[in-house]
Amino acid sequence: MNHDAYTDDYLAGILHSVKTIALTGASPNPARPSNGVMGYLLSRGYEVIPVNPGQAGKQIQGRTVYARLADIPVPIDMVDVFRASEYLDGVVEEALALRPLPKIIWSQLGVRDDAAAAKAEAVGIQVVMNRCPAIEYPRLIA
Repeated sequence: MNHDAYTDDYLAGILHSVKTIALTGASPNPARPSNGVMGYLLSRGYEVIPVNPGQAGKQIQGRTVYARLADIPVPIDMVDVFRASEYLDGVVEEALALRPLPKIIWSQLGVRDDAAAAKAEAVGIQVVMNRCPAIEYPRLIA
């Protein structure tokens, strides 16, 4: 897939299909973008599960934080990646070990790794890179 541009239908379809989102790189700091995006997605009815090894067992916005994707006790529809590009491959590897597989891996603004995306797409996972669901949602859905 060409990750330089996404159609509005592709992005809207993803946002409509998702219920449970694992947010990697979640921060308890309200000034951090991951915290604001988490709050926005929660306000839109998504179940958002924060993932951050340094915060595991604590709460962010009333949600229990998990150290790894594998620790989350429910199936995940989408992994939202708030990590630097060099960590995207590791997040994809973690996601590929999950059963069932997540449907989508979405990396935030500035986060891109085409080889990692190809790995996910090879097993049927949709990928969005360098976009923010909290920007796309009001543009396409609300």
